[in-house]
Amino acid sequence: MTNKRNNPIWVMSSAFDTLGLPELVKVTQSVGAQGIDLCVFRRDGTRQDHVATHLDYDRFTPDTAMQLIDGFNAAGLQLSIGSFENLIGGDPAERVRNQNHLLKLIRIAYLLGGDANDVKVGTFVGYNHELGAEDGGFQKNLDEYKRVFAPIVSYAEDLGVTILYENCPMEGWRPASYTTTYNNLPGVLAARKLMYALIPSKAHGEIYDPSHDVWQHTNPVDVIAKSDISRIHRIHVKATRNLKTRARIDWGGMYPMQLVDAGLAERAGVDVPKNDWDRHHYEAMLPGFGGSDSMDWRAFVDLLSDRGFSGPYEIENEARNSKDTGNLAAIIQGFQTAAAFLAPMLWEIDPQKGYQHRDIPPLSQPALPDVPVVTIDRLS
Repeated sequence: MTNKRNNPIWVMSSAFDTLGLPELVKVTQSVGAQGIDLCVFRRDGTRQDHVATHLDYDRFTPDTAMQLIDGFNAAGLQLSIGSFENLIGGDPAERVRNQNHLLKLIRIAYLLGGDANDVKVGTFVGYNHELGAEDGGFQKNLDEYKRVFAPIVSYAEDLGVTILYENCPMEGWRPASYTTTYNNLPGVLAARKLMYALIPSKAHGEIYDPSHDVWQHTNPVDVIAKSDISRIHRIHVKATRNLKTRARIDWGGMYPMQLVDAGLAERAGVDVPKNDWDRHHYEAMLPGFGGSDSMDWRAFVDLLSDRGFSGPYEIENEARNSKDTGNLAAIIQGFQTAAAFLAPMLWEIDPQKGYQHRDIPPLSQPALPDVPVVTIDRLS
């Protein structure tokens, strides 16, 4: 197979929440990856699932940026940063803290060279369920998104930084006693198209994760075919295996399982959610690790290549048989397997070494002047 592609494979650092940055770099090198998407969640945030903080965001200076770039160049790695929280809904005080944290990350990305070094900032949008429960609730969430994010995107654009939204609906973000599981606005392609129409700037785009569309019974290949490819800057490598369970028959494939009285459910012989994430009859996996998943990765990668996507494929390990085991060796095995799974689709073959990524230029030292930390009230 002749392959002229050279997409880098990256590690998303959320799976290594127990490791410091030096250990994370060594693990990434051992996996054979070319970069890290550094999770930089708030240490005082309310989210508990799949979070990590691998940079000191409150004491980040131009000197810190220079040292970080030197360290990543010495390791032969690239980087981005991100934090994924609710920025338009939930507790009002928390959402403002999340907005201000995103602004800190945009400043950090700027000091790291921003778009010139392909350092992007990943984020969620979230969802405002109080507005969503009203007539016209989805449009009201779009309007709230524009109100909050228009000044944030403008700020990022002025600094030469691009914001990227991930498309996870965050189906378990609220307790299972809530009827709806749509908790993040860009969870479907239509929403993302509408968001770009509301804020036409090119300083925002997306990290596309195909696994979320699979459990929504949507083919990721079709989504890529209908997407604006210029908006897709990253691909999350995470797989979904749709399960054929009694609960799927009872509740259907369109709607989440609902939490009802346990005694009533037992008498009726109906399954109810075992936890807040047990709503949609699927298993989170990594491609190639522990069985088959429910999408055609070859067709997906081929279409992305045909449409000109040359960005990183970021392995996000939330697999039940890897990250969820809590076993560091099993977590690393998951990354190694996913990287090997992708290699023949993304890299050329070397006569002696097999499939290999070709070298890319090191990160540049931007030596940019510092800018003050800003807060959302100063932008609005």
